[in-house]
Amino acid sequence: MTANESKLDSIIDEYNAEPGSLISILQDIQAKYNYLPEESLEYVAQRLDISRVQVFGVATFFKAFSLKPKGKQQIHVCMGTACHVRGSKKVLEELERKLEIKAGDTTADGEYTLETVNCVGACALGPVVVENEEYHGEMTPIKVESLLNSK
Repeated sequence: MTANESKLDSIIDEYNAEPGSLISILQDIQAKYNYLPEESLEYVAQRLDISRVQVFGVATFFKAFSLKPKGKQQIHVCMGTACHVRGSKKVLEELERKLEIKAGDTTADGEYTLETVNCVGACALGPVVVENEEYHGEMTPIKVESLLNSK
């Protein structure tokens, strides 16, 4: 999916093309495309009359922004201390094996993106996997199959 200038214009116009609204504009673009297409960053720089370096700097500084397309299903495996001690590494390895991707990648069909996070704040439920906004506690490698088949 590539950025459409009229869609970008509507987002940028909502913020009156204010350079101080760069983060909000990038958030809205990412919400629309599920990532930040490179051409959208160049277009934003042009419309806000700021340097491309500044726009790319913001887009790459915050972990919340992605320059790579994300899957429809985003799976985050908590690798915090409590989850790690309770076996999150084996859960991650099973997800990588089943999806045939490594953490940080998206499946070729665009269905799944697999990522690790440092802590999701649900240590009592560890190991925890978050699929989109849904938390799955006390995960095991055996439960991975049912997690992937639940959608």
